[in-house]
Amino acid sequence: MHQGQDMRTGGTVARGAGDLGNIIGGIRHCTRCVLPETVPGISFDEQCVCQYCRERESGNSDQGSEKERDKIRRDHWRKEFLAMARGRVRGRDMGHDVLVAYSGGKDSTYTVHLLSQVFGLRVLALSVDNGFMSPGAMDNMRRVLDRLGVDHMLVRPSPPLMRALFRRSLERELYPARALLRASSVCTSCISVVKALVLKTAMDMHIPFVAYGWSPGQSQRDRCIIQHNRQLMRSTMGKTRDILVSAAGPGMAAYFPDLESLPAEPPREVHPLAFVEYDEERIKDLIGHFGWRQPVDTDPNSTNCLLNALGNREHLRRYGFHPYALEIAGIVRAGNMTREEGLRKLQDTKGEAMADMVREMLYADAAQSARTGTDA
Repeated sequence: MHQGQDMRTGGTVARGAGDLGNIIGGIRHCTRCVLPETVPGISFDEQCVCQYCRERESGNSDQGSEKERDKIRRDHWRKEFLAMARGRVRGRDMGHDVLVAYSGGKDSTYTVHLLSQVFGLRVLALSVDNGFMSPGAMDNMRRVLDRLGVDHMLVRPSPPLMRALFRRSLERELYPARALLRASSVCTSCISVVKALVLKTAMDMHIPFVAYGWSPGQSQRDRCIIQHNRQLMRSTMGKTRDILVSAAGPGMAAYFPDLESLPAEPPREVHPLAFVEYDEERIKDLIGHFGWRQPVDTDPNSTNCLLNALGNREHLRRYGFHPYALEIAGIVRAGNMTREEGLRKLQDTKGEAMADMVREMLYADAAQSARTGTDA
């Protein structure tokens, strides 16, 4: 796929009365959620309702409300995780029970709270500074973790190496189209480094669980607890490592575990926000009691990273849809955000100035290298 190529995969749109009032910026949007017609594979009926909303609504009459089924599903996963955690941590007098990828954002902050205060596990919060962390997020980390009494580890990969990776992510097609349905290429590169460091650290420290603060719109509802297969992990992480190395250089390999010496039973991956009802405003209110404050230096879809605005803009320009569209649509569909609020998040232009500023920062050392004739 070349830059600017359309990612749509044969989606169809039935035009009808349902189109009225749902054309925003010349693009039709689902009347139930927020998905635009530019999302790959989308199809609308004559009322301009997408197939995901139709699927969710189709079983309501004979199986109870979707919210009731969601609650049953959440309760099931929470009980399964707690039983599994008790079994895995029983007899462990030392060390941590779970390593949490902690960005300082609202969702990972709530995840740290859930695991340490509600579930009573010994948590190690691991933060990866990609060079573009919001100062507000850094302040939140210190205040929250001091209040919760949670151990913290901060890793700062080589800034020139990370900037090189992010530049290549903007300039090249590093990932298959399917990998970019829910995240920009820049964010995909960043989370790949984060996940590699999280797993490497957990394996080195013999921590049985790793957890991520992914919202229900980011994680699959039926894959909230994942037991990685060693052979599959070796294959998938090897491919990811090779992509990052080819993009930014051999130094990227240092952030990955030794794929030839993986443990027989790697750490289990957990998504705790799938165990609870997700309400963004309620979460912000609760974590505010631990010192968390809404950063003023991030775009509307991030509470931790300055780079997000640039990644979102470039993804929208290249592929024609916002990388947060599927996540926000899932939250709206579940009834945890209004459609109007979801549309505001996807159409907010306040991040434009930030995207310009971050792009200048990202290419500053490349420009300096061009002037001096050295490698960036």
